[in-house]
Amino acid sequence: MNKSTSNNQSPKVERKTIEKNRRIHMNILCSKLASLIPQHHVTTSLDLLSRQDQLDQATSYIKQLKERIDGLKLRKNQAVLKSEGIGTSSSLTSSIDQEANLGFMLPVFQLRDHGLGLEVILISGRRKNFMLYEVISILEEEGAEVVSASFSVVGDKIFHTLHAQVRLCRIGVETTRVYERLKELIH
Repeated sequence: MNKSTSNNQSPKVERKTIEKNRRIHMNILCSKLASLIPQHHVTTSLDLLSRQDQLDQATSYIKQLKERIDGLKLRKNQAVLKSEGIGTSSSLTSSIDQEANLGFMLPVFQLRDHGLGLEVILISGRRKNFMLYEVISILEEEGAEVVSASFSVVGDKIFHTLHAQVRLCRIGVETTRVYERLKELIH
């Protein structure tokens, strides 16, 4: 009879220990998170705030950082597009296309030839979007291999950046053909 009683108590003690360790671990993680928040962002001392308030402060700070990053990405993309005149590095875009792109008439499209690599920058609106896999298919059909692709959404604009490299150096990629095919797809 004593055996069954001790067996029943052992799982309870084990569960209590596991739960206690989990709470200690969560408290440590919350403290680490709270320590990352700069003092100028916190309304009152973090020591006086409850765990819930500390998490709310951290969430607010992370959201603020994300908005700032999105804004900086937008400013960077605009500065790059303006400074390079939309496509001046590849000399494939006409002056009419450049003027339209500088005014941000969506979609904006730029193709840069870097010798053995290509960079495709696409800016579209949420309403006028295209299938990214179609852009990747065109690049691969023309002999380029996409090595990275990224996008970010800022306001009502979607910024896509694709980096591709030539699959076979001897054959290369016909940049003009890629440009025409992508332009046809996007517009």
